[in-house]
Formats: sequence, structure tokens, C-alpha cells
Amino acid sequence: MTDSPLPNPAFDVSELRSREVARGIVRLFARNDIWVLPEMPLRNNRRADLMGVDPKGHIIIVEIKTARGDLMGDGKWPDYLDFCDRFFWGLPPELDRACLEEEDFRPDMCGVIVADAYDAEIIRPAPSHPLAASRRKVEVERLARAALRRFAVQADQACEPWAIQREK
Repeated sequence: MTDSPLPNPAFDVSELRSREVARGIVRLFARNDIWVLPEMPLRNNRRADLMGVDPKGHIIIVEIKTARGDLMGDGKWPDYLDFCDRFFWGLPPELDRACLEEEDFRPDMCGVIVADAYDAEIIRPAPSHPLAASRRKVEVERLARAALRRFAVQADQACEPWAIQREK
């Protein structure tokens, strides 16, 4: 018998569901030549669930929510708007999304994607709110460097100590 506590099943299910939603969105985006990174740190100390670049060089952020309480309690999402041209909510099909039409969720600023582990569908397109060109350049460069850093670590684990220091 071990002294370690049992894993929290609610956390495990939620984490698994988030990964499934992310996988579906990544597949949808890949078919549309949009390439994303998961868990991308932003300069305001937030972390985007998915952040990527579309074929025109515009930045997209997706915030994934798998539980109503998590969605309703998320007051930090507007902090992402300064780092993207388009913002989406990513949700599983069973999650009630009616609240996303309310003023607090600013439907004029946010798109909605419904996804499972196999695919996704854009339910409401994200309106474009273009970043200043200089801001977009900085963010695309940060995204590219993060992707290259992750690739280098995947190819050579000896790079990991340096990569961890830089990904903040």
C-alpha cells in the first residue's frame, strides 16, 4: 500500500475532456491551415489553451471550457483579447452555451467552437479585431520561438533545462 493520495477523478475527467476538445479543434484548424500550440504563455502572465496563426498571419486564441461552472467563473478571458486577432471559446457538445450570448461574454468579440476528440465545428465565427501590425509581429515571433523551442526539446531532451527557463 502506498501513502500517496488517490487521484481526483473529477479532475482527471475534466482534464481528459479538455484534451479531447483541444484535439478536435486542432484537427479542424489543421484542415484549414491554422497551426496552433497548446498552453502558450502570454506576456500578461496568462496562458492561452490554444494559440496559433492562420494562413494570413492572424493570431487566434482558443479558451477551452468543459464545465459550466468553469465557464461562468472565468473572469480572466478578456485578458486574451490584447494578444489575438480572433478569439474563440472551445466547448464540448454537451455543454450549454446559451450564456455565451449574454453581454458579459461579449459575443461581438468571441467565436464559438464545439468539439469532441475527433472533430470540431465553428458554431459562431470569431469576429476579426486586428492587432496593430507591430503587436502582431511580436506575438507571431513569440509563438514561432515557443514552437521551435518545444520542437528542440522533443528532439533532444538535454535542451529542456534551458527551454523551461525561457517559456515564461
